[in-house]
Parts: sequence; C-alpha cells; structure tokens
Amino acid sequence: MKDKTIDYALRTTWQAVARMYNEEAAKYGATMATGFALLSIDREKGSPSTTLGPKMGMEATSLTRTLKSMEERGLITRKKNPTDGRGVIIQLTKEGKEKRELSKETVLRFNEIVKQYVSEEKLQNFMEVAEIINELISEKKIYNEK
Repeated sequence: MKDKTIDYALRTTWQAVARMYNEEAAKYGATMATGFALLSIDREKGSPSTTLGPKMGMEATSLTRTLKSMEERGLITRKKNPTDGRGVIIQLTKEGKEKRELSKETVLRFNEIVKQYVSEEKLQNFMEVAEIINELISEKKIYNEK
C-alpha cells in the first residue's frame, strides 16, 4: 500500500511530524496542540474563541480542552468580547507570548531544515498538490453527497 496510495504518504508523514512536534513540546511541558494554539492567537489583540477552532482545524471539544489547559498554565486569559457579549476573546499572557515565540522558532527551524534538503521547486510542487487536495475535499469532489 505504501507505494500506491497518496493518503498513506500524507498520513505517515503527518504522524511523524506530529510526533516530532510533540516530543519537542514535551521538553517544555506542552503539546503540539498548545504550540499551534499559541501561534493561532493574535499576539497583540487576542482572538475570538469561535475563530480558533476553524483556523486550527480542531473540534470544539478538543479546542476547549486545550484552552482550559493553557489557561491553567497561565498562557492565556479569557475576556468578554466587547463586540459580541456572547463571545470570548482569548489573549496571550506574558508567558504565553514567550511560549508563542518558542513555538514560532520551532516551526521555523523545521521549515529551515526541510528547505536544506528539498529544492524550492519541489516544495512549491508539494504546496500546490496539498492545496489541490484541500480544494477537492472542501468542494466535496471526492466523496460527494448525493
């Protein structure tokens, strides 16, 4: 199968990347989800909690669990959304901003190392293929609902 299916290559590569990020995050008592959340929250203004799930591709229950853990660790605070009384703005604390920079450096290092081994043309092709796959899925062109 590994030589014949696109999903196998995507799945095994993503699992390896996730494992690598989780191992790195564990050194700081965090997870990949925490690092991703830190990077998804606007550094200065914060972000509405309702925009984080779709932005991160996370289900509401997983996001809630991640945000709760981040709040307990003092990485974020929740403030009432001034434009929507029902909503909440997630803001980074000072420590959250520091951990955000660490997460950013980790991601940039990954990109830097990959770019040392993969040509710009191959990376561009990879990005184009990933974009096409995402479009096919979002437009339901693979398993359309009839």
